[in-house]
Amino acid sequence: MLRGIHKATSNWFGKAVMAAVMGLLVVSFAIWGIGDIFRGFGLNSALKIGNTEISIEQFRQYYTERLQQLSRQVGRPITPDQARATGIDRQVLSQLVAETTLDEQAKALRLGIGNDEIASRITNDPSFRGLNGQFDRTRFVEIIRQAGFTEGRFVEEQRRVILRRQIALSIGGEFNVPVTAMAALNQYQNEKRAIEYLALGPAQAGDIPAPTPEVLGKFFEERKVLFRAPEYRKITLLSMSPADLAKPDAVSDADAKTYYEQHKASYGTPERRELHQIIFPNPEEAAAAHERIAKGASFADLAKERGLKDSDTDVGMVTKAEVIDPAVADAAFALKADEVSTPVQGRFGTVLLQVGKIEPGNQKTYEEVAPQIKREIAENRAKTEIGNLRDKFEDERAAGATLAETAKKLGLKSRTIDAVDRSGRGPDGKPIADLPKSPDAIAAGFGSDVGVDNDPLQLPNGGYLWYDVTGITPARERTLDEVKDQVETRWRDDEIAKRLQAKTDDMLGKFKAGTTLAQLATESGLKVVTAADLQRGKPGGFAPAKLVDAAFKTIKGVPASAEGDQVTARFVFRVTDVVDATLDPIASKAIATSLQNSYTDDIIGAYVTRLENDFGVTLNQQALTQVFGGAPANTGNTGDY
Repeated sequence: MLRGIHKATSNWFGKAVMAAVMGLLVVSFAIWGIGDIFRGFGLNSALKIGNTEISIEQFRQYYTERLQQLSRQVGRPITPDQARATGIDRQVLSQLVAETTLDEQAKALRLGIGNDEIASRITNDPSFRGLNGQFDRTRFVEIIRQAGFTEGRFVEEQRRVILRRQIALSIGGEFNVPVTAMAALNQYQNEKRAIEYLALGPAQAGDIPAPTPEVLGKFFEERKVLFRAPEYRKITLLSMSPADLAKPDAVSDADAKTYYEQHKASYGTPERRELHQIIFPNPEEAAAAHERIAKGASFADLAKERGLKDSDTDVGMVTKAEVIDPAVADAAFALKADEVSTPVQGRFGTVLLQVGKIEPGNQKTYEEVAPQIKREIAENRAKTEIGNLRDKFEDERAAGATLAETAKKLGLKSRTIDAVDRSGRGPDGKPIADLPKSPDAIAAGFGSDVGVDNDPLQLPNGGYLWYDVTGITPARERTLDEVKDQVETRWRDDEIAKRLQAKTDDMLGKFKAGTTLAQLATESGLKVVTAADLQRGKPGGFAPAKLVDAAFKTIKGVPASAEGDQVTARFVFRVTDVVDATLDPIASKAIATSLQNSYTDDIIGAYVTRLENDFGVTLNQQALTQVFGGAPANTGNTGDY
């Protein structure tokens, strides 16, 4: 949760939810805080932090907004029951307490930030720039409106965000990470191992006769649940995105050419040059050195005479834009390969330049990229139309129109999927083509019901995706005749797995008793396979993931066995080499950053906890339960946090 403090102002909207994976939620706080608008602790208060009281309705609004934000992040609606089951409710509460606690500390320290600074940050935010690259007020208002903000509330919220970040950075700071800690983490992440192994597959299981009807029937009865027909749903989808609404043909060539000139560099590859330079303390020495080059001395000779190493003169392969000094850049990109410049008066002294290898640039013409540019402009323009069209869409829905009817009336296209299961497959077992991956509309559909007017899901490109469940085919048990082929395949795989496990155990026993892996290979008609440079959690070439994982749990030279990624695969192996990781500069920097972030989170967490204790946090548990969707509130029951 605390990492959100550091990321809170990386852009002006932040993220209320950083990730939601396998039911575990990380909620960043100090991003969408409400803080100072809470006034007024009585029977209607949900909680109190220091001098700030938060009413039941204010907390309800805050909690509802967080669930909606999280729903957009994961691409599916989150019900109050799901929020309670996964602990989202308590984490959102912790987020609010942390935000408000930091706001209280900002007041206690009398911290503030001027309106001019707030305005400057907003107008310089790339999120609010128009096609001309300048601040676009219309775009600003539309974006914050879609996020649920008025202009005044948004400005005040950014003020609180900046102050919270200042407090967090002053507490977290920067410090040196212990080398021992970096070495330990580096060893775990980058240690390499080599193994030799035998791979056992279906061929080593021998011939398996077909099962009798009695055997297959018993196998099916014991595993009926594995062969059930899943629930299918009929779902109507409608997408409203900038790409859907864009009209490239309506973009004039004049607008497209203007856009091309403003963004010309992004439609080509700039020329790159290998650049070397020698900096002289004054123009006279530079002129004398240039005269020597004219008489036959080399650039390298001059560098050696001045005690300079190659690393002292080598600027690298650079583009003209990457050269900080304009005068040096102009001179360097006017030279021919291997040519030495006349003295150039730069910002940091007088220099002689030499250009080595030249990699030509490639600039696409307007005609080559015109269709792409017109599409980009059209989509940017469509972003400003989506809000109004969304409102019209919602008005039609509120009047009782179905998704398909609304789409037809507004000239939009809807799509109906007659039958789809939770995995996105149809009754034939094949994936339904062109299903949206983000957001997951199918998962959202299975969280809804027939006739429910669902809120739209937010698309990654700024649009919306509506969905309606119009029919449900319940899950049911299939008969053996319906799935006989699947049952027989599953039975055969189980039989192979049993035989392979028995053979693996026998081979492992011999291996431990002194038989070499080569001898075991000869006896079984197999081949010894080797794999080197294996690392934890990374693909190991032909070595399956489970085998790689087992290799890092096994002592070097000790015989071992492992299951394969497939049920019909087994391995007998031993670790032949362990290579300790070296802490090189690149690895140490990444590891130091990771550890420093973790340490900083701990420090800030402890600081916020101390502030909560100092200011005092009181919760109205019954009121919170009411908001979270539990029993009705008895607002007279309060307790310390």
